[in-house]
Amino acid sequence: MKIDSVSAEKEKALNVLLWLVACGFFMQTLDATIVNTAIPALALSLQESPLRMQSVVVVYSLAMAILIPASGWLSDRFGTRRVYLCAIVLFVCGSLLCAASKSLSQILVARIIQGAGGALLLPVGRLSILRAFPRNHFLAAMSFIAVPGMMGPLLGPFLGGWFVEHASWHWIFLINLPVGLIGLVCSLLYLKGPPLNEVNAFDFKGYAYLSLCMICFVLAVDAHSSLQLSGLQISTMIAVGLIFIAFYIKHAQKSEQPLFPAHLFKTQTLKLGLLGNLFSRLGSSSIPFLVPLMLQVSLGYAPVESGLMMLPPALSGMVTKRLTTGIIVRFGYKRVLLINTMLVGGCMALMALTQADTPLWAMLIVLIFFGAFNSLQFTAMNTITLIDLKEQEASAGNSLLAMAQMLALGLGVACAGTLLNEFNHSQGSAVLDSAHALTSFHATLICMGLITMCSTLIYTRLSSQS
Repeated sequence: MKIDSVSAEKEKALNVLLWLVACGFFMQTLDATIVNTAIPALALSLQESPLRMQSVVVVYSLAMAILIPASGWLSDRFGTRRVYLCAIVLFVCGSLLCAASKSLSQILVARIIQGAGGALLLPVGRLSILRAFPRNHFLAAMSFIAVPGMMGPLLGPFLGGWFVEHASWHWIFLINLPVGLIGLVCSLLYLKGPPLNEVNAFDFKGYAYLSLCMICFVLAVDAHSSLQLSGLQISTMIAVGLIFIAFYIKHAQKSEQPLFPAHLFKTQTLKLGLLGNLFSRLGSSSIPFLVPLMLQVSLGYAPVESGLMMLPPALSGMVTKRLTTGIIVRFGYKRVLLINTMLVGGCMALMALTQADTPLWAMLIVLIFFGAFNSLQFTAMNTITLIDLKEQEASAGNSLLAMAQMLALGLGVACAGTLLNEFNHSQGSAVLDSAHALTSFHATLICMGLITMCSTLIYTRLSSQS
């Protein structure tokens, strides 16, 4: 990218920084989806049921959700260069440990390490660009790094299937090693960012309350199928999570520098946007997990074929991005979110009509429309969440939004996995086999679609002018 009024040497360093952050963003988004098509092979290798494997996706998202709120303070306190280097090291080490795992518990620990590194890659990289680039080039720089971020989910399912089919599942993690090592060398050579002289004290107490709350809720949803906890234990975990929320609210009202100020939640659009992101995303976040698994287990698709089926919705989502601004300006946020949320949920429910003899073109049409509506949904939800925040509130609001998005991803997969497990057991089957699985997948897709449709009630509280 050509940058005016800078020396050739500085321009080179800025361009390297762009590619460095873009590659980090690509790795982070790639690993959020690349595992999905490899779950049956991963379960077979680790001698586990696919019904327990959703935790491999869940813990990665949970680790990211927990660390994202701390990323800004860590960058200020230790410097973007040091934190970004640590992020790459954590991500690469986590990837290596994932590939070397011999059991489900080992790969879960490795995915937590990998998710911790991934949580820091984008926010810290974005912060380094904000500090390095002139304001008149910042938008172009952010647009540049957004493209690899969209390519990650696009290529992830296909690459996961390809590696499983032509090599082994280990390569879905080993692919990060060369990219990470190149990023590490480039960071050492080109990345700047000393610590700030004055850094506000970090709200460790508030951070602990929020982290424990997220852990309780995600484990409560995922506990029955993954940890075999009883109903009483799950109810206790939910109650403890609610207690931690109450503790945080009380703490935020009294603290001078809380992690997320209490007055932030007085903004109506922020509250509704966060709730919408959390509940609307529950359903859509489960689709990259459910569809490849259903295609392989119930319909006999090869891993690479199931991965290719996720390309059309990703492509339609990218195309729709160009139309979203015009649609929202023409119809307004409230009308778009009320109608589009129903369309997203409807597409998910339509996927439950899939049978062994369903024509390929029919499945592709539903997936393409799902990708388009889902893309419009994300843009509208994200924008309405931040649109009314004051300049001094934007940073905290953005971190809160990112945390809610990753939490919704983990909860969505956990919820889908739990429902799939329950429906499968209700048919008297202890394992996920093709004889019983398709009915279980259909019931799960309908339930996740209905959850998405019910989230429409959140947007009824938006003002008509929105």
